[in-house]
Amino acid sequence: MLSAHRKTAAAVAALVTGTLLLTACSGTSDEGAAGGGQITLKVGVFGTFGYKEAGLYDEYMKQHPNIKIVEDSVQNDSQYYPALLTRLASGSGLSDVQGIEVGRISDVTKNLSDKFVDLNTLGATNLKDTFYPAKWASATTADGKVLGLGTDYGPLAMCYRTDLFKEAGLPTDSAAVSALWPDWAGYIKTGLQYKAKAPANQAWADSGSGMYNAIVGQSANQYYDASGNVVVDSSPAIKNAWDTTMQLSTQGLSAKLSQFSPAWNQSFSTGSFATIACPAWMLGYIKSQADTMSGKWGVAKIPGGAGNWGGSYFSIPKASKHQKEAYDLISWLTAPAQQVKMFTQRQAFPSSQTAAKDPAIAATTDKYFGDSPLGQIYSEAAAGTPQAIIGVKDGVMRDLIAKGITRVEAQGQSPEDSWSKSMADIKAATTG
Repeated sequence: MLSAHRKTAAAVAALVTGTLLLTACSGTSDEGAAGGGQITLKVGVFGTFGYKEAGLYDEYMKQHPNIKIVEDSVQNDSQYYPALLTRLASGSGLSDVQGIEVGRISDVTKNLSDKFVDLNTLGATNLKDTFYPAKWASATTADGKVLGLGTDYGPLAMCYRTDLFKEAGLPTDSAAVSALWPDWAGYIKTGLQYKAKAPANQAWADSGSGMYNAIVGQSANQYYDASGNVVVDSSPAIKNAWDTTMQLSTQGLSAKLSQFSPAWNQSFSTGSFATIACPAWMLGYIKSQADTMSGKWGVAKIPGGAGNWGGSYFSIPKASKHQKEAYDLISWLTAPAQQVKMFTQRQAFPSSQTAAKDPAIAATTDKYFGDSPLGQIYSEAAAGTPQAIIGVKDGVMRDLIAKGITRVEAQGQSPEDSWSKSMADIKAATTG
C-alpha cells in the first residue's frame, strides 16, 4: 500500500480517486471553539475500523454532548494514504484524527513527524504500559515522540466456508480443520484435495496476495534488516512466501481476485472461494460484505502457527484545530474497556495488552462464524507473533509484490519473470 507516488497512469488515477474520496474530510471545523458550542471532530479512516458499527461513536457523543463525530471512510489504504500525503503536504483538508495503517507508521515516524502531534504532550505517556510494547514502539520516533495510538492488532487465522468444505468431504469443525494444515504445505495439499471435488467455479483461496501477506507476517525479518537496510531481494522470509504463494497461483487454487476490489467484495457471498487468510480485522469485513451468510463461515488456526498482518493507529495532524478534543476521543476509543468491546462485538483484536488479558477476550465466539473459538485462536496467534522489523517503505514493497502476484495469476507471466520485475520495481522505488 502506497507511501510514494506511482509513475503509472493507473496509480495517478488511484491518487486522484483517493484525493476525491477524502474531500469529505476537507477542512477542520472550528465551530464551538470560541463560544462553547458543539465541536465537530472529523475522523478519516480506510476500510471498516468498526467504531461506528459498534456504537462507540454514539456512546462517546452521549457522554460528551459538545462533541459531534463525523467519520469519512475510503475503501482501502492504497487510495487513502497517497491522498493523505497530498493533504499533509498542503496542510489543508485533513481530519482531526487520521487512521494510519501499520505498514505506513514507520513512514510517519521517520519522515512525517513534523506533521503530526506528539501525543505525549497531551498525556499519552500515562498510556504506554497498557499497550503491547511492539505496538507502542512502532509509533514512537527515535527522539521519543509518540505519533499514534494503536487501534487494533492483526493476529492471523484462516477463515473457511463450512458449507463448501462439507460439500467437498472436508471436516467443518474448527479444531479438525486446523489439523488439516499444520503448515503451508498442508494447506496446499488440502487445497488440491478440495479442487478435485469442488465445482470448476469454486477456488480454494481468494488470491495469492492474501496468502503471501499471511506468510510474511509470520516472520520478524521481512523487507528490512535491523539496521534499516532494504533486504527484500535476499530475505529468506520474502522468498519463501513468494515461492509458496506461487504453488497456489500456478496450480489453479486461487480465485485470482484483487483484494478490496468490487469483485472481491461480492465474492464473500457467492462462493467463489473456500478459504481466506484472516487477520482479526478481516472478520468484521467479511460480515459487512456478506451479512446473509451467517453460519456458513468458520475460523481455524493459520498454517504455521502465529503471525500478524495489519493493525492500525490513530494520529492527530498538527493542522487540527481541536487537538485536545481529538486526543480525548482517541484515548477513549483505544482504552482497554473499549478495545474489549471492539473484539467481542466487532472482532478487532486489542492492541492493548491490558485488554487482551480480559477473560471476555478468550471467551469470545460468534454465531456468524459457527461459534468458532475466536478468542482462543486469535489470543494464541497474538501471543506467538514475532516482533517484525517495519521500515519506511514496507507498504510500497508489499504493493509491488502484490502486483507481481497478479501478473502471474491474471496475466500468465511466469513466476520467475514476475519476481525479477518486482525486484526491479522495488529497487527503483526504494533508491534515489
